[in-house]
Amino acid sequence: MKELLEKINVELEKFITDADLQVEKGNKAAGTRARKSALELSKLFKNFRKISVEEAKK
Repeated sequence: MKELLEKINVELEKFITDADLQVEKGNKAAGTRARKSALELSKLFKNFRKISVEEAKK
């Protein structure tokens, strides 16, 4: 679980950085990277939810 949280934090930092670059400077490549990070975060959050529910059942 701790490892998953670290992955989420790293991916979230990437997303924030790239999203800021897109909004502030109009960097299209950063927008593409931000969208990719958003997809990865979605997967990580689903995995977190699954693990969290399993842990709650114990």
